[in-house]
Amino acid sequence: MYIYYFLGFLLLLLIVGITLYLITPRNYESSETVANSYDEWTQDGILEFYWGEHIHLGHYGSPLRSKNFLQAKSDFVHEMVKWGGLDKLPHGTTVLDVGCGIGGSSRILAKDYGFDVTGITISPQQVKRAQELTPQTIDAKFQVDDALALSFPNDSFDVVWSIEAGPHMADKAKYAQEMMRVLKPGGILVVADWNQRDERTLPLNFWEKPVMRQLLDQWSHPAFSSIEGFSELITETGLAEGVVVTADWTQETLPSWFDSIWQGIVRPQGLIRFGVSGLIKSLREVPTLLLMRIAFGSGLCRFGMFRAVKSRTLGNSIESIQTKVVKA
Repeated sequence: MYIYYFLGFLLLLLIVGITLYLITPRNYESSETVANSYDEWTQDGILEFYWGEHIHLGHYGSPLRSKNFLQAKSDFVHEMVKWGGLDKLPHGTTVLDVGCGIGGSSRILAKDYGFDVTGITISPQQVKRAQELTPQTIDAKFQVDDALALSFPNDSFDVVWSIEAGPHMADKAKYAQEMMRVLKPGGILVVADWNQRDERTLPLNFWEKPVMRQLLDQWSHPAFSSIEGFSELITETGLAEGVVVTADWTQETLPSWFDSIWQGIVRPQGLIRFGVSGLIKSLREVPTLLLMRIAFGSGLCRFGMFRAVKSRTLGNSIESIQTKVVKA
């Protein structure tokens, strides 16, 4: 009997969410609007309450394992470090975290791997919150900066790292160019992003086009690149050495979408903390989360991983620095 009440409650939440979704259309058209959106979510604390310090998907292993949602997010950072070969780098390695959010990944990179991390975001409120959450003992600092016009000079960092920031970038080529530009020769670029299927191989069909339009309009996304397309953009910078390595982590991250909705059910204290307005704002996102699950589950969207090394034509590479450390 109780299960029917529970399912009825879930159906009611979904109906309310879809209603709010339909009567409050969105369309983000500028970086300023994106920054304002993240400022609002950071100030009210709802996103942090349900998603923790990491505003990105979790990693559930391969094969998939049942995990706590917040733990899966932390695990994602460690899996990305290993996939990118960053766990082999020495303490003091300089890292630029592009689209750092409230600094979850930056703190792990600094605390667990001994890296010197600079996190950037376009949201002043995210910078403020990242600074509040980061102990002085951790070598991570944060600042407002534009990923399409980075304020750092050429050849500044050993590693450039970015998780799920690419969909917000209107100019994907410039995004790739700027990240490669600030890398030192021999430096490593490691990016994780939401991508759509390559339309050159299989164009979007009649139902996929409106779904993709909604995914873009709802969460400040000018466009998604494909895994193949963004890999080509990195190569076209002329700064990458050899082949850009890619991987598809769609299956490893797929449970995140339902888990993010489940958080609102298993943590009802959020209603007390954020009140009716917070509940309405949260319910407003449920249809988009479901659309994301449909898109990633059907192959319309994919979770792409990218690794590139900057050409070693100038200066010392990270590998040569490692050799010196090992020999010492």
